[in-house]
Amino acid sequence: MSEGHEALKLREQAYVGYTRSLLANKIKPGQFITQRQLVAITGLPLGAIRELVPRLEAEGLIRTAPHRGMQVPQVDIQLVRNAFQFRLFLEESAVRIFARSASSDLIADIRLKHEAILARHNAGEDQGLMEEAEATDLMLHEAVIDHLNNEIISNAYRVNWIKIKLIRLAETRLYVRMIPQVIGEHMKIIDAIERHDEDAAAHAMAEHIGIARQRALSI
Repeated sequence: MSEGHEALKLREQAYVGYTRSLLANKIKPGQFITQRQLVAITGLPLGAIRELVPRLEAEGLIRTAPHRGMQVPQVDIQLVRNAFQFRLFLEESAVRIFARSASSDLIADIRLKHEAILARHNAGEDQGLMEEAEATDLMLHEAVIDHLNNEIISNAYRVNWIKIKLIRLAETRLYVRMIPQVIGEHMKIIDAIERHDEDAAAHAMAEHIGIARQRALSI
């Protein structure tokens, strides 16, 4: 393996390590952190961390504060508004294209997974349900975005989703008791997609994102 490829691999490992630590709440929103602390958290060499920082800054996942070092983004009203506005701009348009041209098999698979989550909830099967529900939630949104077949948009969406997850960690996670509501909102989107009704799909998606945004703003 070439040195360049090995360095690239380390940078990617450092990125994954940082984002996982962020979402696992090992690194707190608003926390000041040093490169050496990132070395300890990720278990990767200082060189990889130094090369990681510009990417994190560019993606808004860390910022450099003069005379204070690096700071993890804070969960505040501005972050909530920005992150959800970005989602709305992308997903409202993307779901129109998805409703127009997604395959019947893909749509059917998405519906089945949502119905399975709702059935488990109604049966009182709570073990691992929240994690599976969150994965199913993300599955729909990523399917809509990835259907565009645009790597730039897909990558930008995933960075924004990390920020959405940070917001959810501040008391707005998809709790088990919220599953019927969230799945119900998704079902409206899926129903419209199955009918190839672009306007209804876009409206249902905008409504779903608006509800999530309002929930986040209430924290």
